[in-house]
Amino acid sequence: MKKVLVTGGNGQLGSELRRLPQDDLSAKFLFTDLPELNITSQTAVRQYIEKNRPDIIVNCAAYTQVDKAESEPDIAFKVNAEAVKILSQEAVRTGAGLIHISTDFVFDGSKNTPYSEEDMPNPLSVYGKSKLKGERYALEAGMVIRTSWLYSSSGQNFLKTILRLGKERDEIRVVFDQVGTPTYAGDLAQAIRAIVHRYVTMHTLPEKEIFHFSNEGVCSWYDFAHEIIHLAKLSCRILPIETHEYPLPARRPAYSVLNKNKIRQHLGIIIPHWTESLRACMNEFH
Repeated sequence: MKKVLVTGGNGQLGSELRRLPQDDLSAKFLFTDLPELNITSQTAVRQYIEKNRPDIIVNCAAYTQVDKAESEPDIAFKVNAEAVKILSQEAVRTGAGLIHISTDFVFDGSKNTPYSEEDMPNPLSVYGKSKLKGERYALEAGMVIRTSWLYSSSGQNFLKTILRLGKERDEIRVVFDQVGTPTYAGDLAQAIRAIVHRYVTMHTLPEKEIFHFSNEGVCSWYDFAHEIIHLAKLSCRILPIETHEYPLPARRPAYSVLNKNKIRQHLGIIIPHWTESLRACMNEFH
């Protein structure tokens, strides 16, 4: 039976992967996170891989504090780039495949049509730069999947923040001039599971290519917040504001919609609309 190592197993995406049924896959999933496995330590990673010999590594571990990264770039690069280099090197050394998760924040948002995998990255933030460097290491061993605006019913994310503020306040101010697509971590987990199943059954390794995955549709953070409040049946008002009215340490792309034709056509992945997935996720709260 094939073995699939999932790093960052306690994070949003790792937790969603844990929830999926695995008894119909010809693979055993090994979920790890701190303190069990420190992916920034080459010794620790090598020892773990020597002991468990995974056939595929799915790297869900990341430093995702976008604004904090501006003041602690060393930590961001250590987790998002140097750790990926270690995983990539160990994958190549042992003949394992790699599936690495990245972000829409590698783009500068200067386009007004969806970004394809061939578009030139130009990150605006330390976080985006660290993730781009990690991508380049990951592609030496396997596949990169870029996603955007990830949320789930667990962990800290935009959905949880808006639900909390919606109960505490009469109104919330949210930017309307940053446009992208929310991604339900459960849908991304389903896609990863399907990709793993494909390679396990075909006895091949993931291609050394970039793929884009987010939910379907386009919205602003204001639209996203408005839909959350609507579905939660809260009376809080959502007020649209411009980015300059809510300054943050890290610059965000104004437009980061991802073109998903490649992952649909090459890997046969089915992608739900963001409103449908948001409703499904919020049903988990009740």
